[in-house]
Amino acid sequence: MRRKQHINKSERQTQKDLESNKKRYFMRVVIQRVTHASVDIDKQTVASINKGLLVLVGIEDSDTNEDIAWLSAKIVNLRVFDDENGVMNLSVKDAGGEVLIVSQFTLHASTKKNNRPSYIKAARPEVAIPIYEAFIKQVESLLGKRVPTGQFGAMMQVALCNDGPVTILIDTKNKE
Repeated sequence: MRRKQHINKSERQTQKDLESNKKRYFMRVVIQRVTHASVDIDKQTVASINKGLLVLVGIEDSDTNEDIAWLSAKIVNLRVFDDENGVMNLSVKDAGGEVLIVSQFTLHASTKKNNRPSYIKAARPEVAIPIYEAFIKQVESLLGKRVPTGQFGAMMQVALCNDGPVTILIDTKNKE
């Protein structure tokens, strides 16, 4: 019961934070269904999950913070896990899975002008970090448990075993 109260309080605080900051951001995520995934920094494992979703997140300056709530709900409720009949009908929450979130500014790479990617569209750390942290809090609130993460801005080695494979790209600018 105590944990549930903490989650509800955290959820209310995250919603207040989102409502108070009306700047525009564009988030892009790559969601991969995995049997397991982990993040290493300097040869040390800093986060890992078993069955669940690995979510790579990139943030750009250009959309509303309400998109954090929309994207978080989409990820937690996305039905990409098999039910008892082998049909993808269960969400990560329904399947008892975990979520691992890793920041990845390279999701906003532009190769339009040449072969060397430009990352000019990626939000600067002073903008991206608060959005990234609010996104993590929102996913934790909806999932009802702690979400392991990579370290923002660090050079990371991400290991995963795709399950399926099931890989989905979602961005807040194109809500399909």
